[in-house]
Amino acid sequence: MSTQTPYSKDLGDREPIGAIRDSAGRYQRLLSGWTPAQFERSYAPGKWTARQILIHLAQSELALGTRARMALSTPNYAAQAFNQDEWMAKEQQLAGKDALDALLALMTMNRTFFDGLSPEDLATTLSHPEYGALTVEWILNQLAGHQIHHLAQLEQIGKQ
Repeated sequence: MSTQTPYSKDLGDREPIGAIRDSAGRYQRLLSGWTPAQFERSYAPGKWTARQILIHLAQSELALGTRARMALSTPNYAAQAFNQDEWMAKEQQLAGKDALDALLALMTMNRTFFDGLSPEDLATTLSHPEYGALTVEWILNQLAGHQIHHLAQLEQIGKQ
């Protein structure tokens, strides 16, 4: 089964656990000193603000980490798709600094979880309505690439 995800290009040939560790440090260095106003900037008209990107990232860490844990504990696990825009619409109250703190905590938790898995654990399969048959390793690669993808957007905002 392939580990090619929609974010494989972002991850490149990097090892995903190391990439997650690196991304967490980069998020912290980039964003820890931002003001509330800076978190409300966007990288392009009509796109999410930095705060919304951080909320989305934290939500994704929750969802994908849960998928992996469910796959490892539920035979024949079938993941559910989620609508990121609907999730975002329900979670607009979270401040930028709080979203960053939540993201960093979830990244640490997921990185530690995935780092402790055996090759057999990583090969555990699950199904997804959009992506078909997946493995826990696919989820790990998806998470790592997704973090890098959105980090580039936040770095762009930071240059403004």
